[in-house]
Amino acid sequence: MTGGKPVLLAALAGVAAGLGHAPFGLWPVAFLGFVALCWLVSRASRPFATGWAGGAGYFALTLHWIVEPFLVDVETHGWMAPFALVLLAGGLALFWGGAAWLSARMAGPRALSFALALAAAEVLRGHVFTGFPWALPGYIWVDTPLRLAVSVTGSYGLTLLTLLAAALPVAFARPLPGALAAAALLGLAALPGTLLAPSEPDPAGALGTVRLLQPNIPQAEKWAPDRVQENLRAKLDLTRGADGGPAPDLVVWPEAAVVWPLDIAGPALDAISAAAGDAPFITGLNRREGETWHNSLAVVGPGGEVRETFDKVHLVPFGEYIPLRIGFIRQLAGTATNGFTPGAAVRLVDTPLGAALPLICYEGIFPGHLFRAGARPDYLLLLTNDAWFGTFAGPSQHFDQARFRAAEHGLALVRAANRGVSTVIDPWGNTAGVLSADRAASGDFAVPAGLPPTLYARTGDLPVFALLAVALGGAVVLGRRKRVAKVAGLE
Repeated sequence: MTGGKPVLLAALAGVAAGLGHAPFGLWPVAFLGFVALCWLVSRASRPFATGWAGGAGYFALTLHWIVEPFLVDVETHGWMAPFALVLLAGGLALFWGGAAWLSARMAGPRALSFALALAAAEVLRGHVFTGFPWALPGYIWVDTPLRLAVSVTGSYGLTLLTLLAAALPVAFARPLPGALAAAALLGLAALPGTLLAPSEPDPAGALGTVRLLQPNIPQAEKWAPDRVQENLRAKLDLTRGADGGPAPDLVVWPEAAVVWPLDIAGPALDAISAAAGDAPFITGLNRREGETWHNSLAVVGPGGEVRETFDKVHLVPFGEYIPLRIGFIRQLAGTATNGFTPGAAVRLVDTPLGAALPLICYEGIFPGHLFRAGARPDYLLLLTNDAWFGTFAGPSQHFDQARFRAAEHGLALVRAANRGVSTVIDPWGNTAGVLSADRAASGDFAVPAGLPPTLYARTGDLPVFALLAVALGGAVVLGRRKRVAKVAGLE
C-alpha cells in the first residue's frame, strides 16, 4: 500500500483501538481497530509511518486528559496544553512506529511479527525514561472475564495475547480460520476469569472496615489560602461519618489531603484524630527535610501520634520533579524548585488491617512496582488526587488500572481519591460500590482478605519478557538470513 491513505487509515484504526478504554469501554470496536492496524502495517510500504500514525491516533484519544493539569491555572499554563498532547501522543507513537519498522525485518507473517514487536514496544514504553505504561492494549478487557487473565500472565502478557489475537485474522490466508483461532486464544485466556471469580466476595474473610474520604475539592481551590480552613472543616465532617454507626478500623484520606507539611501539621492531625473518634487514620501530605520535599503519607494513631511515614518512590517526570534539573523547564512551568525527591525504597507499612503496600497516585500504574517491596502485603493502599485530570477520561482510566493491580496479585486494593473513584477493589478486580464522583462523600467498606499468591505474583513479568526476547530475536535473525540469501541469489 502506497500514498498517504494507509497512514490516515492507520490513525483512524488507532482511534478505534483507543475506544476500548474508559470512559468508552467499547472493547469490540477496539479489538477490530487493532485488527485493522495489523492489516494496514502488514501491507504498508512505509511501515514506520503507518505504525506511528496508528499510535498517534491511539494516544491522542486515550491521553487527551493530559491537557487538564494545564487548565487548572489557565492564565499561566494554558498555552502549554496543546503542545503537551501533541508531544506526548507523538512521542509515545514512536514506539509503535518502531515496532512496525521492525516487523518488516522479521521472518514470518508480517501481522504476527507486528503483534510481537508491538507487545515488546509496550514493555519498553512501560520502562524507558522511568516508564509510562498507561492505556496498555490489554486494558480494553477490564469489564470482561479476560481481566483475570492477568493473574496468570500479568498486564504485559495480556497485551501480548490481545495483539496476537488481533493479528491472527490477518496472518491466515483466509479470514475465517484466523478469526476462529483468535477466538480460541482469547477464550483460553478468559478461563481464569470464567472459572475462578466468585459471584461475590466472602464477607467472613474481611480484614476489617475502612472509612474512605472523597472531598471532591477542585484542584484550583485545594491550596487556596482563603479555602484551606473551610476545606479542612468539610473533611472533618466527612470523617465523623453517619451518627450512630459503628466505628471503622481505619480512616483513609486521599493524597495530599492535609495541605500543611508534616512538621507543622500537628493541629490538623489532632483534629482529624478527634473527628475519627481516635480511630487510626492514614492521610496523604507533604514531608520536608531541610530543603528536600517528599510526597508522602502518614499512618497516625490515637491522639494524632504519627506512627509511620512513607515517601512516594516513583515520581511523575515534569509533574513532581524536573528530570536532569533542566532550568528552562522550571522557568516555563513557573517554578523555582526541582520539585519532590523520591523516597528511598518501596516497602510495606503497618496498619490496623495488616501490612499494606502504599501506592501514591502514579505508582499504581506500574505492574512491576509491587515486586520492589520484597514481601507480599495483606492488601494494597492507593492514595490519589485525580482532580488534576478532569472528570472524564483520566480518573476512570486510572481507576481501571488499579483494578488490574488487584487482579494481578489476588489482593484487595483500598483506593481513596480527592476526585475520581474511591472504593475498595476486591482480589478479582471487582467493586461492590463506589463513592459518588460528583460530590463530597465518605463511606465505610469491608476490605476482603487476599487470595493465595497468583501465578503472576510468583513469577512476575519475567516469563513474558523472556518469551518476547526469544521470539523477537529469532524472527529478526531469520529475517536477516532470508534477506542475505535473497541478495546472494540463493532464493
